[in-house]
Amino acid sequence: MTERARAEGRAGVWSGSWVAERLGVELAGDDGLTGLLGLALRRNPKRAHLLVSNVLGKHVPQSPSVVHGHGVALGRRVRDLLGAETAGRAVVLGYAETATGLGHSVADGLGAAPYLHSTRRPVAGVGPAGGFEESHSHATSHLLLPEDPALLAGDGPLVLVDDEFSTGNTVLNTVRALHERYPRKRYVVVALVDMRSPADAGRLADFAREIGARVDLVTAASGTVRLPPGVLEKGRELVARYEGERPPGDAGSGGGGAAGRVARVELGWPGGVPDGGRHGFTAAHRDRLEDALPGMAARIAGALPAGARRVLVLGFEELMYAPLRLAEALERTTGAEVRYSTTTRSPVLAVDDPGYAIRTRLVFPAHDDPSDGPGERYAYNVAGAGFDAVVAVVDSAADTPALHAGDGLLARLAAHVPHVLLAVVPSYVPRTPHAPERPSMLPEPLRGPDFSSYASDEVGWLLQDLSEVTLEAPTEEREEAIQSGGAHYAESLPVEYQPSEQYQELFHAALDASAARLARAVGAVTEIVLAERSPRPVLVSLARAGTPVGILMRRWARHRHGLDLPHYAVSIVRGRGIDANALRWLAAHHDPADVVFVDGWTGKGAITRELAAALRDFEATDGVTGFDPEIAVLADPGSCVRTYGTRDDFLIPSACLNSTVSGLISRTVLRADLVGPHDFHGAKFYRDLAGADLSPAFLDAVSDHYPDVVDEVHAQAKELLAADRTPTWEGWAAVERISAQYGIDDVNLVKPGVGETTRVMLRRVPWKVLARAGAGADLDHVRLLAEQRGVPVEEVEGLPYTCVGLIHPQYTRGATGADGRAVAL
Repeated sequence: MTERARAEGRAGVWSGSWVAERLGVELAGDDGLTGLLGLALRRNPKRAHLLVSNVLGKHVPQSPSVVHGHGVALGRRVRDLLGAETAGRAVVLGYAETATGLGHSVADGLGAAPYLHSTRRPVAGVGPAGGFEESHSHATSHLLLPEDPALLAGDGPLVLVDDEFSTGNTVLNTVRALHERYPRKRYVVVALVDMRSPADAGRLADFAREIGARVDLVTAASGTVRLPPGVLEKGRELVARYEGERPPGDAGSGGGGAAGRVARVELGWPGGVPDGGRHGFTAAHRDRLEDALPGMAARIAGALPAGARRVLVLGFEELMYAPLRLAEALERTTGAEVRYSTTTRSPVLAVDDPGYAIRTRLVFPAHDDPSDGPGERYAYNVAGAGFDAVVAVVDSAADTPALHAGDGLLARLAAHVPHVLLAVVPSYVPRTPHAPERPSMLPEPLRGPDFSSYASDEVGWLLQDLSEVTLEAPTEEREEAIQSGGAHYAESLPVEYQPSEQYQELFHAALDASAARLARAVGAVTEIVLAERSPRPVLVSLARAGTPVGILMRRWARHRHGLDLPHYAVSIVRGRGIDANALRWLAAHHDPADVVFVDGWTGKGAITRELAAALRDFEATDGVTGFDPEIAVLADPGSCVRTYGTRDDFLIPSACLNSTVSGLISRTVLRADLVGPHDFHGAKFYRDLAGADLSPAFLDAVSDHYPDVVDEVHAQAKELLAADRTPTWEGWAAVERISAQYGIDDVNLVKPGVGETTRVMLRRVPWKVLARAGAGADLDHVRLLAEQRGVPVEEVEGLPYTCVGLIHPQYTRGATGADGRAVAL
């Protein structure tokens, strides 16, 4: 970026005009909106455009007093809205990575409010108090890691802070997840800009009514982004065209000549003060930081070169607040023009044009050993911006050899800026509370015939037996409690209805038609596991849908290879993770690297993500490494995993029934009054349904085909092993499209695939079924269930699944079936 280009940028050219002219994107709203926002193009398949804030201090260097001032002003508005007494009980939650500094500044404006921000960095020894997904982001998983778990447990207002409020999905997902665990009566959503479409504008009020809480919105400005048809494809084309024209400062430029240009400056950071809000930041922390800021700024000023006129303080990803406050103090201390911005994970196209928000891009490797593996990181609008010095501020966890390497951040900066200072803030390590001693020995797995109708050598259940506890509730009552936030789905069980004679006939017909196909898929996925994962794997099924598949895989390994593989079943609960005590038992008895998690099929991939997040948490809390989050499944219609037997969406007959095809075991239960911190999750054994049990018959019907399909399995496995099986997450994208098309706010109410649709019909309150046009016998049982429950079946062209089940999004007691009651099958 040249001095002339910067002058042009200051001369009134809107930094969104380049994108607007080429894509037809319109930014409409308050008069000051274009002053707050520019536009750029994402290198992200989920969204073409990026709203680039001029006052956030992320992508665009800005005066630190302006950045902090915008957040403080929003916090004062929240304080005025709540009133002094209520504001004194508020807790502020900011979003990683972009809004960590903004959220902290809002907390400053509120006064004494404690602050916490979500993080994508697991921390050893700190268990998560919650987590959620950000569906449109390039990196979606957020963890909440407060040092004091009680931080989120109060009854005061929760103030959620993000840089922009676009669709509302992220906020709704967060509130839903937190309200389930820590219900409260009031929430305030804060953002610099409210950019919701008219269609999204009413969702916040609807959601507030749904959970029975008040939800207010406070923003600095509002408007909408109008996107013409085909904007995503046009955006991709533009990115592809301009990516070949490397802007100044992009990857590959510079890297040499850093010697002598990089120096450290010791800050004298106050002991015991956290580097940010990752684990919580209190009013007492704020007071100590305020006292120390002038001295730290003076040390930085003393290390700057004489005559430095323009200085950038560059923060690091989630570490936004500490560098922001240092920059603000430096702005008051020195006569130089001080600007502030931070590095980021977000990949954005750079175009050196005054009408484009991202003029230059520095690219460098991640340098904090991220849990999701190595990758590129970026610093925007730094190269060519005329800075005489850059003060790079990182936490000590990121002060690694990768930071100092020839292609690292410091070398990239030194190639474009005459003087680089490195200031390191000590990474805050939470105090580990005294934990009560765990029992020296967890119980041995439960086995049949005492628990389940499976033979004792087929599977060991890492569960506790809750057979004598009454846990069942009518379907409509469960749905009302689940959707209102009054109960988690794993705290009760649906009533185990006996299937009708007509439905049992349909099951047998489906099994006869598909048993050979199932045998081929079982054989193929087992061969892939043996070839790629371990020659003697430990099969660990996700109870309960995964259990029959795990048994069938174990039978194939014995039939084809003479292997007698260990096989266990464990509980995983959406929103609560995998049973950590089961993982501890497995780690004590087997090499975690040999463990292969098994499930029946994928839908949109929620459990795939849940398992990956849960294993990261377990590694952080217990220090046990080696568990592989890659699930092996019979069928992967959602394209969520790379270890599967087929990606076809067809009827797996075990999905047709509940416990009577799963060893007479219920789905798993996790309820605080029944499952203690040292217990396995629970389940029930329905001995009274033994007369209707089809579990052994299902297994035998499939495994009896093994001798006949050996050659076909060999060919299928060989083809899969040679194929590109990289997950495309097509299913998740389809669910998001369906959610938007049918006005469903919660993607968890959309259940794609034959298996998941069947579960909706058996256990939940169905709204409608979407069926792919021309789907045949695989849907006979779904059509029968839909007829019995008075649920419409809509044929849809181009559906990537055979069918999709929609849970009723606005539950009422009259929404269960034609007669308002759950149907007895």
